[in-house]
Amino acid sequence: MSSSLKDTPADGKTWTVNAGQSIEQALAHASCGDVVQLQAGATFGGNVTFPAKNCDDAHWIVIRSSAADSSLPPEGKRLTPCYAGVTSLPGRPALNCAATANVLAKVEFNGKGGVGPIIFSPGANHYRLMGLEVTRVASSATLHSLIQFSGRADHVVFDRMWIHGTAQDETARGVMLGASRYVAVVDSFFTDLHCVARSGACTESTAVGGGLGEETMGPYKIANNFLEAAGENVYFGGGHATVAPQDIEVLHNYMYKPMTWMKGQPGFVGGSDGNAFIVKNLFELKNAQRVLLEGNVMEGSWGGFSQRGFAILLTPKNQGGEGASICPACQVTDVTIRYNSIHHVGGGLQIANGLSDRGGAALDGQRYSVHDVVIDDIDGQKYGGLGEFAQISMGQGAAVLQNVTIDHVTAFPNRMLFVGAPAGTRMKNFVFTNNIVNAGTYPVWSTGGGPANCAFRNSPQLTFDNCISGYTFASNAIIDSPAASWPAKNFFPRSAEAVKFVNYNGGKGGDYRLQSASPYKGKGMDGRDLGADVDAVDASVSGVK
Repeated sequence: MSSSLKDTPADGKTWTVNAGQSIEQALAHASCGDVVQLQAGATFGGNVTFPAKNCDDAHWIVIRSSAADSSLPPEGKRLTPCYAGVTSLPGRPALNCAATANVLAKVEFNGKGGVGPIIFSPGANHYRLMGLEVTRVASSATLHSLIQFSGRADHVVFDRMWIHGTAQDETARGVMLGASRYVAVVDSFFTDLHCVARSGACTESTAVGGGLGEETMGPYKIANNFLEAAGENVYFGGGHATVAPQDIEVLHNYMYKPMTWMKGQPGFVGGSDGNAFIVKNLFELKNAQRVLLEGNVMEGSWGGFSQRGFAILLTPKNQGGEGASICPACQVTDVTIRYNSIHHVGGGLQIANGLSDRGGAALDGQRYSVHDVVIDDIDGQKYGGLGEFAQISMGQGAAVLQNVTIDHVTAFPNRMLFVGAPAGTRMKNFVFTNNIVNAGTYPVWSTGGGPANCAFRNSPQLTFDNCISGYTFASNAIIDSPAASWPAKNFFPRSAEAVKFVNYNGGKGGDYRLQSASPYKGKGMDGRDLGADVDAVDASVSGVK
């Protein structure tokens, strides 16, 4: 999706809205191609509904701070809370403010719950929001979405914005995409999106989410943002839908959960009653088609609630809820995950086709390519997970999980390489090649299910033979494997030191390039070094943190 300023021209009249004046009135009078300027440093309370307009690609409406362009970060550079006069956020990475003047216009929800302060009406189109702080007042009310699409809307760009809740209240979502098309979220900063365990009124929180509804959804571009949420930082699906959103790019974002949200950690912050926020995963797809996850830094995911602290989930789900089958059309298909750097998680990947709690099956889950990814500090004990690289599983009666390729990955699980297996029906076409991975204490382990589960605990060869129809498992360096029967044509270094990384550092933040003396230089089936192309990963994530 094209989202630059030159792609969203607005050369018409400029409308100025000062403190105390109505944004909605200015929007009502604005014509396609106009600019609506909100007074920098001012706070505008209440909901703002963006009306339907008959605009086109040559005539956008821009809603922005009145601050000069030179006062904002240049296009393509991420805005931080520094531009709202905030010099630090507890538990987050340092902001390193070069300037501290408040140059943003704040739009603040002051109601008692629901959604707002920004709502897009059905038919709203060709809006660009820029240089705004979108937030809420502190209160005990649960706010479900700060930015909501209430019906069909298209061509909307969120550019250089700070979108956030409050430190202890329940704010479930930053941007809820709804029935939208051609939406970009770029160069923005999301914080304090969370639901409270046990005593709260919501269970799912996300910075950017979508994939629900009955109309065509996508394309979406989510690029160069700081994305913080307790639940899933990016999430598609999980409810009623009759179609899957399509063509989703998630590029060069910093997905983050503060460790201060983990109970028992120094500086712990949870709800006002002391209960922790509900933490789930970093990136989750339950309904999405044609997705690219590239060049992201992803940090912090732990279990203790309904999840096990995975970094990435690909789990098509006919979610259930009010009925056993509310999304039989849900699918997760054609997903590429590449050049990402992932740290501090209870588990790496969950790739699973299953049934909903009430027995509904999703349409499909297949064609996944995962390559050139680094995952370190996978620690089940510390982060409340199983400590595995990947759960790969399929429930009896679910769509067949098939066509999964994992290639040139470097990962260091502390307990298990693989967990789970298909139950009843065999998975098809699984490729695991050219990787460097820890075997863990139990290299292959079962999800349970007794004799119905084809997985043989700690017997990789038997598990692959019995669970998968057609697999390639070759040219992998499997570190410190216990005595086990593995497929042929793999390597088994006795320790990480034997691999000869530039700096292993216990699998917790080292330099995972191979030394020139490494026995695994050029040993890939494609002639490349085993493991991730660390230079390519570093280049792709350069400047993301």
